[in-house]
Amino acid sequence: MKKNALQNRSLISISDLSKEEMLLILKKAEEMKKQRPHDLLKGKILASCFFEPSTRTRLSFETAMLRLGGSNIGFDNASATSTAKGESLHDTVKIMGGYADLLVIRHPKEGAARIAKEASHIPIINAGDGANQHPTQTLIDLFSIKECQGQLKGLNLALIGDLKHSRAVHSLSLASTHFDMRLFFVSPRQLTLSDEISHALKKKGIKFSFHHTIEEVIGKADVLYMTRTQKERFSPTFAEECKDTLVLTQEVLQSAKKNLKILHPLPRVDEMLPNIDKSPHAYYFQQAENGLYVRMALLSLILS
Repeated sequence: MKKNALQNRSLISISDLSKEEMLLILKKAEEMKKQRPHDLLKGKILASCFFEPSTRTRLSFETAMLRLGGSNIGFDNASATSTAKGESLHDTVKIMGGYADLLVIRHPKEGAARIAKEASHIPIINAGDGANQHPTQTLIDLFSIKECQGQLKGLNLALIGDLKHSRAVHSLSLASTHFDMRLFFVSPRQLTLSDEISHALKKKGIKFSFHHTIEEVIGKADVLYMTRTQKERFSPTFAEECKDTLVLTQEVLQSAKKNLKILHPLPRVDEMLPNIDKSPHAYYFQQAENGLYVRMALLSLILS
């Protein structure tokens, strides 16, 4: 029997995973979607520590644990914990680690998941640390791309919106280097991709380019990855400078390739009109559902 390389592992950055490990998770997720196992993690406890708001990530992790026969503890409001009394992140994680078998953390500060890992003797999964990374969202994105396109290798991927602050974009950009994707980065000038990610892509020899309108890339893309402007991460002055959001409309989609699919990590705000939901290109609700199966796969591989 082959050893499970992910057993008892933490997942802090998408760079923690090799290509083979990513594909293993995607394969396991595909199996989970076809037939959900029961009681695989009976007796196991997941602690969800959400210092920042979440709908899909928190609920899909907790549902995944329940579907696998395990249990959940945790919080979704740090003000209701001893953090409000001044307790450090290190101490909170240390305490939670004594109550559970795995801890999922979301925190507004970049690097918080790494601090949590250093404080914990149980596996830690990063569910988003500020504008840094969101590795499990990337696994969901890869699963959804493979599902709707039939492959991952050699696709044209357009990432659109607030590329500066989107942790989902950061993680997906780095993961795409394993699959020879051609990347198009579309954003207002103030919200362009960081130099750090650009340099990492150059080092890997990935082809990418920068654009300021969706029209420039719509006829080339196999996947449009839309993101919202994360106004909670900038000052009111900077928000005013970035008020012109890139908006995807039905008119823009008229120039799309037939196989184009639209993904979005959600929530959406005003970057994508509701009538896009009826388009055959829309795939973001399926993507959100896939979060359950991918997180079931990841939990089963780490804890089984």
